[in-house]
Amino acid sequence: MIRTPHTTALACACAVAAALLSGCTSDSDPAPDRPSASDSETPGPTATSTTAPDKAVRLADRYRESGGAKDVYAILRGSGPGGAEQLTVWTRDKNEDAEVFDALKDSITGFLHEQGDPPEEDYVLDVFGPDGSLLHRLDARV
Repeated sequence: MIRTPHTTALACACAVAAALLSGCTSDSDPAPDRPSASDSETPGPTATSTTAPDKAVRLADRYRESGGAKDVYAILRGSGPGGAEQLTVWTRDKNEDAEVFDALKDSITGFLHEQGDPPEEDYVLDVFGPDGSLLHRLDARV
């Protein structure tokens, strides 16, 4: 094969494409001590509608008015797996960072405590991003 600038460029492009398609990056690996949302053994949806029920929007409005995260636009309380309480949160923030999630969890549960209606001891918290995909799942059942 004769080496020309075109064949060299094509070979480089193929190598870059193969590396990108392999998905081998350390940036996307979950922390070893924290499973990703998709690794959770807790049953539940891995995606939801980006439109939330009115009562969930109203609860999030009160949450934001009390100083909660401005990106949260809905918080729904309901029955979850095994009779545990299910907290479902819709956010416009697509950050999957564990520290951001921990701060959000503490902020929401703190707000519910302040409202005089704390989450049950056993609860499951799902956080869905702006496109409806599951960002975080916490199973706090004991």
